[in-house]
Amino acid sequence: MSSIRKRLPALAVAIVSATLVAPVAPARAEPSPAELTRRIEKASAELERVVEAHNTLAEDLKTNKATLTRLTAQLGPLEQQVAQSRAEVNQLAVAAYKTGELGTATALLSPDDATTLLNRLTTVDRLAQERQKRITAFTNDQRQLLAQRTRLEAVVEKAAAQAQGLASTRKRIERDLADLYELRRLAYGRATESSTASPDHVRAAPSVSGAAGVAVRYAYGALGKPYRWGGDGAAGYDCSGLTSAAWRAAGKSLPHSTRRQWGVVAHIERRDLSPGDLVFYRGLGHVALYVGNGQIIDAPTAGRNVVKRDMNIMSIVGYGRVR
Repeated sequence: MSSIRKRLPALAVAIVSATLVAPVAPARAEPSPAELTRRIEKASAELERVVEAHNTLAEDLKTNKATLTRLTAQLGPLEQQVAQSRAEVNQLAVAAYKTGELGTATALLSPDDATTLLNRLTTVDRLAQERQKRITAFTNDQRQLLAQRTRLEAVVEKAAAQAQGLASTRKRIERDLADLYELRRLAYGRATESSTASPDHVRAAPSVSGAAGVAVRYAYGALGKPYRWGGDGAAGYDCSGLTSAAWRAAGKSLPHSTRRQWGVVAHIERRDLSPGDLVFYRGLGHVALYVGNGQIIDAPTAGRNVVKRDMNIMSIVGYGRVR
């Protein structure tokens, strides 16, 4: 019997023994409620940052589209002006070729009296000035047209890049949303809160005068409405969508972007806060409407509804008053 055959029984016993005594990998424990909450908060904060970056890019694209429309409208008249200037210069060139220019030397050699000579020299000077004026106008028109086309091309290129960036950001948001909703299902049994919107919220609004009062009442009317990224209407809101919609109802235009809103409001101190003012949070990633008594109304994050709560929900960057 070969040595290999002799060792086989002992090897089999060793393998079986090793299998029996080998530690079994423990089943992976489900995350605790505290761990799920931590993950949800982290994912929500990151998602909100991405959503607001998307909103800022969308506002920039909107601005550049408006600029594009304005520059394009200006281009037509400029092209007509250049064409007209070119035609006038061409006529001057043709006339000079056919008739010969009335030069100073010709005027001096003509056998006329001093008065005729002076008149002729004056005519030469006037014609030269007119000719120079037309040539200069043509040159300036061409330069202006070229500059306008260059600006237009730059805006078109920038808008195209922004549109591409928007598409990429949308894909990331949808992917992040799916992950966040799954975390919420694990933690709460469902991805989103049930809507609790009710007309009673409007009657609960405090009495505030003027445009600020309109914005506050609008925010109260939005309580219980679902968070919807990119939303600024009755179907749902994100944070800057809610503040812009509230102030739109009051006749004021605010960009649908936390960062852009920060750039257009008057910055105030905390002690000066009054209902209708805006509260900006954590790296300009979130914004809320102040409604008085240390309370805000905001659209928190995906899966949650518009809510009224204490204003100290996270670190505050500053406060703003809509002008």
